[in-house]
Amino acid sequence: MKKILVRSAFTTLVVLLFNCSNSEDSNNISSVNTTRPTPPITALEEVQIGTQIWSTKNLNVTKYSDGTPITQVSDPFAWRNLTTGAWCYVGNNQSNDMTYGKLYNWYAVAGIYDAASAANPALRKRLAPRGWHIPTDTEWSYLINTLDPNAMGGDDFNTAGFQMKSTGVISMGTGLWQYYPGSQGTNSSGFTGLPACYINQFGTTYDPGQAAVWWGSTENNNTEAWVRSVMYTGGAAARVFYDKKYGCSVRCLRN
Repeated sequence: MKKILVRSAFTTLVVLLFNCSNSEDSNNISSVNTTRPTPPITALEEVQIGTQIWSTKNLNVTKYSDGTPITQVSDPFAWRNLTTGAWCYVGNNQSNDMTYGKLYNWYAVAGIYDAASAANPALRKRLAPRGWHIPTDTEWSYLINTLDPNAMGGDDFNTAGFQMKSTGVISMGTGLWQYYPGSQGTNSSGFTGLPACYINQFGTTYDPGQAAVWWGSTENNNTEAWVRSVMYTGGAAARVFYDKKYGCSVRCLRN
């Protein structure tokens, strides 16, 4: 009986020492490795439109999908000189964060985080959470044409914007969009487009309320990429290109 008790005590001591050792190792790893993968988009934040499944919120992350930090830049002079990924708060106001998500330049969309990844696309990161991606220009056009089958190639002559806008207007105290006669959104698509506006290539910020602009992953040329924009003054989802230094919202599309 005595031998059994001694053996049990010895086993308990070994287990305690092992657990303490693991705890110290875990603490050391946590203090060194601060990167963590971004959380997935939940089923409560997605909607099916046609054959596509879209996120219903603007992206709101500060890291690429592998946990690599994305630089926050609030200084307009620094923003205009960027050639790597960055984000900022809507209107450079942190209080807008939970409502509108963040604004990203196109370099963040492309996963360009340093000089090496700018030169070599194989080294680039993923901005979207795993299982999702940033929509191409063609995928955006599919969305627009699904919402308005009579649209001419998803260009300015469509009514998709009405169906994409969140409901309510600022002046009536029931929503986020600035009021304009006859231009209220219905959100019949469930897309819930929010007017986060943007930051331009010179680092000038604009308060939310007048426009929703989302990046696509498709380039127009070396300095510009395609976006979709919806204005408070109308109901079209316009296909235009912006300078890659712009800061715009991002929506994700399920793989």
